[in-house]
Amino acid sequence: MKHTTEELEDISKEVRKDVIKMLLGAGYGHSAGSLGMVDVFVALYYGVLLHDPKNPEWEDRDRLILSNGHICPARYAVMAHSGYFDHKELMHLGEMGGILQGHPDKRYLPAVETTSGPLGSGLSQASGIAHAARMDKKRFRVFVITSDGEHNEGNHWEAVMFAGKNNLSNLTMIVDRNNIQIDDFTENIMPLEPLAEKYKAFGWSVLEIDGHNIEEIINACNKARAIYENPTVIIAHTIPGKGVDFMENNPNWHAKAPNDEQAKLALKEIRTMQGRVKEYGE
Repeated sequence: MKHTTEELEDISKEVRKDVIKMLLGAGYGHSAGSLGMVDVFVALYYGVLLHDPKNPEWEDRDRLILSNGHICPARYAVMAHSGYFDHKELMHLGEMGGILQGHPDKRYLPAVETTSGPLGSGLSQASGIAHAARMDKKRFRVFVITSDGEHNEGNHWEAVMFAGKNNLSNLTMIVDRNNIQIDDFTENIMPLEPLAEKYKAFGWSVLEIDGHNIEEIINACNKARAIYENPTVIIAHTIPGKGVDFMENNPNWHAKAPNDEQAKLALKEIRTMQGRVKEYGE
């Protein structure tokens, strides 16, 4: 299906509104990262991934691993818009026995590839899947989303070394470079820069993009498919809390849900977001 960039940005607006409503209803959750990664999820599900919502376990589908599972409200909302489950399920975020747990849980929602929670584990999982796919001569691609804060975890860097050593060119990692984590800005807690140079030193190809430019996100993922020498990391520079002025770039909203008044203001601000118009999609 062919979409314009304007249409995809309209979807992003609706998803952001859903995220606010989900977090308000649940009474807990991660506002900043969820809002910040909406455009990446929209780009992936509508313009990058080979997938089938009607057959979520299709053998040849691309795999998407979410390492920083706390931003799952954004992924859930995009999945609902894509047709994976009834949109009404979004209002049951985190309910006991529900399909949309506070972190993705494959037992309740088979359409997600892994159960996530412990930060730093996603790249290890994705690297294992990519390595196994190569051994089995499978052609699907493995995508993994990680946070910048979880780069504090040693097991993440073990996976970086493993993927580089094994030249896992069927692996693409997208880093949510939003510069915040639960306690403060990342560069105050554990400085990550120069991040791109670190990945290059471990044998990765590196692309840096605006994580809110849907066309740029899709183009970068397509470039990664064409790289056959090594794994690719896409460093997506995002604004935590994107679309809601009082949340943007504020670490206090990393792990906080809005109250009624804050949600009303957030929804009003999201409705006024501006977009670009260009042809995109198939």
